[in-house]
Amino acid sequence: MAEDLSKELVPEEVPGFKVGQKKTIEEYTNLDANDESLNKWKKSLGLNTGKPLPVAPGDKRTVIVISMALNIKGQDPVIINLEKEDTESLKKKEIKFKIKENSIYNLVIRFKIQHDIITGLRYLQGVKKAGITVDRMDEPLGSYAPNTEDKPYYEKKFPDVEAPSGFLARGSYKALSKFIDDDKTTHLALPWSFQITK
Repeated sequence: MAEDLSKELVPEEVPGFKVGQKKTIEEYTNLDANDESLNKWKKSLGLNTGKPLPVAPGDKRTVIVISMALNIKGQDPVIINLEKEDTESLKKKEIKFKIKENSIYNLVIRFKIQHDIITGLRYLQGVKKAGITVDRMDEPLGSYAPNTEDKPYYEKKFPDVEAPSGFLARGSYKALSKFIDDDKTTHLALPWSFQITK
């Protein structure tokens, strides 16, 4: 199932858009130093704004998803810590949520960037029930510089959603979350499931 969803979850193409040439952090920092608007963009990315976070030896990941939290109104948030997980262990881990029908909930993702600037990061999500795709999301997250000690992570809070209700809506759903960038690099593919209950 995860493989089926993974094939379906590809970013929407924008006609005529071409990914720019990849540059190092140093190249971006020195690029058109006198261009005011470019300097604002570089500052918005967080370039040269603090001491870089230390990177664990041998950790080559550029995007690290720290946690995913499901905030259901009236309940304690369900937080899944992902920072120490590798792709293979995540495939074996069963991540499950229970959501009451008509509940209002949202998803909050924390992540960090290391080694390099990431451009055009997107969050893709697909949901299936009984093998049929019932929901799909393609949400741009933005472009980011590596995190610093002053800003140790980035956070994205998604809008509130109301859980469906009724006999047909209740039951088990399989989902897949993907983090992918402009270069079509998949930084994380996370299978999970949830149940809509009465």
